[in-house]
Amino acid sequence: MFDKVLRETQNEDNCAYLQDTKQTTYYKIIENCSTEYCEHLIERGWRRFGSMFFRPICETCTQCESLKVDVKNFAYSKSQRRVKRKNTDTKIHIRKPKVSQEHLELFEKYHLHMKDKREWAHNYTDAKHYFASFVHGHGDFGYEVLYFIDNKLVGVDLVDILPNGISSIYFFYDPDYEQYSLGTYSMLQQIQIAKDNDLDWIYMGYYVKECQSLAYKSRYSPYKTLEGRPNENTTAKWI
Repeated sequence: MFDKVLRETQNEDNCAYLQDTKQTTYYKIIENCSTEYCEHLIERGWRRFGSMFFRPICETCTQCESLKVDVKNFAYSKSQRRVKRKNTDTKIHIRKPKVSQEHLELFEKYHLHMKDKREWAHNYTDAKHYFASFVHGHGDFGYEVLYFIDNKLVGVDLVDILPNGISSIYFFYDPDYEQYSLGTYSMLQQIQIAKDNDLDWIYMGYYVKECQSLAYKSRYSPYKTLEGRPNENTTAKWI
């Protein structure tokens, strides 16, 4: 059986993106989600972590904007071309997502770095939590793109490859290789994979202008943003 919704709920908590702001999030837990239903939700502004799909439903704030990049009309900027040149010898490998000690050590190293760099909250992630967030629920559409420099794993990019585009889930990297701009390079690789497979969009999740960790998304253009919060029976309008 596909697309079995096990649970739906909503939760109010401190906003993950804006200080001194509350956030209300709606969740669905879906067992054996099909590729078609995943795409249907992503197109309407949902995000996926494991078997959990979610989206904000805050009544008084609309700063979280769903953003998708127009792959076929994307043009590299000068700085993006420089990033590509810096990574001429960077190797990538695409496979179904897994969890290993190497994954966990890299994940921990990255988040300790971001704790110092951006004051991110930090909680240690064990194999069970990583599996639930990034491996479980991948279905026929979830993949990880692994990045290697001199045969060393330096980046992991979690994505969903859907019929009309790629949904970008999460990327983490080795801060010792920060000079390679691996975050930018991973996005450029997503765009290249989409081009190679004749896909139209990169779904980049939520863009919040005032959030430093999300503001970078506007550098990938042209892009469209989702109008409002369409329900599942409404056609999504991107402008």
